[in-house]
Amino acid sequence: MTEIKKQFPEGFLWGGATAANQVEGGFDLDGKGLSTADMVKFVPKDERGNGHALDVTSEEIEEILAGKSKARFPKRDGVDFYHHYKEDIALFAEMGFKTFRLSFNWARIFPNGDDLTPNEAGLKFYDNVIDELVKYDIEPLVTLSHYETPLGLTQKYNGWASREVIDHYVRYAETVMKRYKDKVKYWLTFNEINVIAISPYTGGGVVVDRVENPLEVSYQAAHHQFVASSKVVKLGHEINPDFEIGCMLARMETYPATNNPEDILLAQHQNQMNLFFTDVQVGGYYPGFIKRYFAENNITIKMEDGDLELLQEYPVDYLSFSYYMTLSVSADPNRDETGGNFMGGVKNEYLESSDWGWQIDPVGLRVTLNTLYDRYQVPLFIVENGLGAYDTVEADGAIHDPYRIDYLRKHIEQMKEAIADGVDLIGYTSWGPIDLISASTSEMSKRYGFIYVDQDDEGNGTLARSRKDSFFWYKKVIDTNGEDLA
Repeated sequence: MTEIKKQFPEGFLWGGATAANQVEGGFDLDGKGLSTADMVKFVPKDERGNGHALDVTSEEIEEILAGKSKARFPKRDGVDFYHHYKEDIALFAEMGFKTFRLSFNWARIFPNGDDLTPNEAGLKFYDNVIDELVKYDIEPLVTLSHYETPLGLTQKYNGWASREVIDHYVRYAETVMKRYKDKVKYWLTFNEINVIAISPYTGGGVVVDRVENPLEVSYQAAHHQFVASSKVVKLGHEINPDFEIGCMLARMETYPATNNPEDILLAQHQNQMNLFFTDVQVGGYYPGFIKRYFAENNITIKMEDGDLELLQEYPVDYLSFSYYMTLSVSADPNRDETGGNFMGGVKNEYLESSDWGWQIDPVGLRVTLNTLYDRYQVPLFIVENGLGAYDTVEADGAIHDPYRIDYLRKHIEQMKEAIADGVDLIGYTSWGPIDLISASTSEMSKRYGFIYVDQDDEGNGTLARSRKDSFFWYKKVIDTNGEDLA
């Protein structure tokens, strides 16, 4: 019997991932405009239950802009990467990062989103960050839009609901791609593009109380993002043919709760609805199942001549995705539901759950990798995976997080299995290598990092950085290219 090699390829891109609106801070410094994330307030857990606190209404925005809101907005401050980037990147380098996924905050570069000329001070900040990464031979992986739509575009156009936003996004992309054409190779056009159908405000700066049919508008906005993505793929390859430009999906692998054919059909439908977004961005076409869904839900997508040809001619080069959990669905309305990021589902009795109710399923990552590679046959990149948990600082300053190490170890083991299955996996950036503000709840206590940041949910703390046990473990993983996971 031939021995199966379970090892990561040479040059595998190990690293970590963040978003500007969760780490940077400096929300009003050096000419930066407001983004949609700057309007998202902190809601204590006892007030929001087990859900998220993401959607913002027109009334809330007006109240905030008028200075009448007494809420806290943690994403405005992040963990002050704006002033700590050198220290943080040095810590990433100490771990041996091969790549670091960051996002550019569009409103830092084009304060209103539709400005004709960029804000040079904002670009200078990213000059410094990119140069710091290059200094340590860390490959930048830049997300152009990561839940950071300039608020000006929301106010003027209702965000991506308007086709006019496409040209403004392309101008922004052209500006940064030309500026960093010799320093950044890997790009992502939109973070978790499918989230626009779950939270249109988060994914596309769309305020749903301004529209008559939110479901239709969310898919219309997605179409505008698809077109924008293809335009940027075309443009990017013209600027530098060596650019690798990818899409990014919040992968929600869904299982049937039982062998009941109704459960199986429901799970298949859920997976199709999730993969519709990558069918367009990778496959270059609108599949039949989504056309039926649109017809059954009275959704009409307005397209211009040439849109479908553009999508087909300029698909992405690779598919990146986030993976935190799997979901289970049942046609039985009496089954107990469980929590999760944006999506729920029914409890899976075979899986444990995190402190936030997310079902932990390492084997599901292998399932996901095989599902995506079988379907698309393009390189895959895991750009988010991690465990949000409560951490305790001991009297001596140590932070012991064996639960995080265990989570990551089991997922990395399944990545090895998928590579042995024949999956072309090019990299892995854990979410968030440093503690940051939670996307879904704006909490600080939901910690992901290898690096602890001294800040609490109320924004109190010194912002001092310290290494957790997982910091040294991940350094060893990278040093051995995934061979030593003990």
